[in-house]
Order: sequence, then structure tokens, then C-alpha cells
Amino acid sequence: MAEAFVASAMARETAEIPAATERLLARIDVFAALVERIRRANPRIVVFCGRGSSGFVGVYLRYLFEVRLGLLASAAAPSVVTAYQRTPEISDALFVLISQSGRSPDLITATQAARKCGALTLAIVNDENSPAAVASELVLPIGAGTEHAVAATKTVALSMIAGAQLVAALARDDSFSDGLQHLPSRLSEALACDWSAWAECAAGAPAAFVVGRGYGLGCAREIALKVAEILRVPTLGYSAAELRHGLRASITSATPVLALRQNDQTAAVVDDLVRDLHEAGERVFTAGGAAGTLPWIGDGHPMCDPIVMLVPAYRAIEVAARQRGFDPDKPRYLSKVTRTL
Repeated sequence: MAEAFVASAMARETAEIPAATERLLARIDVFAALVERIRRANPRIVVFCGRGSSGFVGVYLRYLFEVRLGLLASAAAPSVVTAYQRTPEISDALFVLISQSGRSPDLITATQAARKCGALTLAIVNDENSPAAVASELVLPIGAGTEHAVAATKTVALSMIAGAQLVAALARDDSFSDGLQHLPSRLSEALACDWSAWAECAAGAPAAFVVGRGYGLGCAREIALKVAEILRVPTLGYSAAELRHGLRASITSATPVLALRQNDQTAAVVDDLVRDLHEAGERVFTAGGAAGTLPWIGDGHPMCDPIVMLVPAYRAIEVAARQRGFDPDKPRYLSKVTRTL
């Protein structure tokens, strides 16, 4: 008798994203309190502190804070505090710590230093009782539930959505808020999109690329990270604008490109890049837009669609990993808590 198939934790947790999103968006009271406190602080800049996938959540949120709120945003370098033992002047900043585990020592130390300097500190975490939450004045719990796979999936998507909901509330952006409310249903639909053609091609390649622009850049880098960690293929996530220049020389027909396209002011650059790569005979897989080559659910809100695109990418990577005998739940050299200083 054939052995019964047991879904990986990565597959199960990716499938949990729509329901977890619905629960998160219903927590109106949490967001209202945070919005009131941030408005009173009236920060001049926003600093994001995260590593790996959490860092790419910060890339996504940077575009939201800068475009929707007009606040200059930057990424913190924890080693400035932990290794060089210096603390920048950020008394007028909103310092946002993003951590799935909430236990990375360098991120916690950087947050403590920022708070001591007078920054308003906010932790976007899954565990609201974690050391990272304790170190911060404000806490935005994403409520994703336990994540067993070492490579984060649902906590990444939920962290992006939590930050996006905060921005929509701060900006009083009804259109964006409405787009977020449609996320549970769109994420559920996206679970049925089969991107295995792309993942199988990437898994057998010597290297691969993922491109996006604007709101899609953080998600492009996150997908590239997952391919590198789980499928063990060197994969780079770039802005579509960057690949129009010198970096284009490293793309060949042997190095597949996944292009993420949301329907906004950045779409033309992505379309131009995809067209040029096709004309040069390169392997390109496109998500989004009328000319998309991967299964997709149609364009939604451009600030939300890049998050939705994570779902079929995660599912395809998980399947490709199992087909090659890799354990998608336990990638080599990866741990749930990054213990660096």
C-alpha cells in the first residue's frame, strides 16, 4: 500500500494565510490605538529594523510610508549599535522592529537603543510576549499562530498586511482600506494559481532572478530569498529599473526571470523589461497584467497584489523542493531565530 501523503508545514501554513488575514483585519481596536499614538508623536522619519524576510517586509512598507504618508524611510543597520557601539540620532523617528520570532538579539538591542534615544518604537511581531515586544513601546501583533516551518511564509505575509493596514489608517485612505478588506478572498483564490512551470525551471537553473518595482520590490526579494534557501539556487531580487542597465548582462536563457507586475505607475517599466527579455530569447515568467504568462486572478489593488503573489510562489517553491528530495520545512543552515550581534 502506498504511503499517505503528508503535507509539509510550509504548505499548510501557506494555506492558512487567507484565514489569518481575515482575523488580523478584524482587530480594529489594535490599529486605532496605534494610529492615535503615532499621530501624537508626529514622527519625521521612519526606520525599519529587520533581517532576511523581515527586512523585505520593511522594503515593502517603506514604499507605503513614503508614497502614502510622505515620510522619509530608511533601514536600520543593527551592527552600528551592536558591533560599533554607536547610536544614531533618531529622536524624531518611528522605529519599526519587524521580527517573526521576536528573539533576535541584535534587533532587540537596536530597538532598545532607539527607544533610549527618544524614538517611538513599534514591534510588528507574531509573539506579543517576545523580548522584541517587551523592548518596544508599541506592539502590533500579527496573530499568525505558530509557524512550524523554519522558512517563514504566513508570518511574512501577515507582517506586510499588518503594516499596510496601519498605513491605510494613518493616511485615512479608504481605497487602500477597501483593497485590504478584499485580501482574504483574493489570497484564497491565489492558492489555486499554479506557478510550478516557473519553480521547476528555477530549481534546475544555475541561477535565477526575481524582479519587481515599487510596491512589488520587497516581495520580489522575498521570493528570491525563498528560492535560494529552499531550492538551493542562487537567486537575486532586483528592481526592474536596475535590470535595464548593467545587471542585464548576467541574464541568459539559462537564468530564468520571474517578473511581478502590479497595475500602477511602475507597470510600464516592468512591461518594457519583459518585452526586451523575450525578444532576446531569455526565459521570462510574468505574473500580473494582460500579458502575464503565469496563472493569476486578475489585477486588484496595486498596493495589495504583491502580497497576494507570494502565495502561488510559496506553493510552487514547496512543491519543487519536495520533487528534488529537499525538506521545505528545514532548509540547510537556516534557523527560526537569527542569533547575531
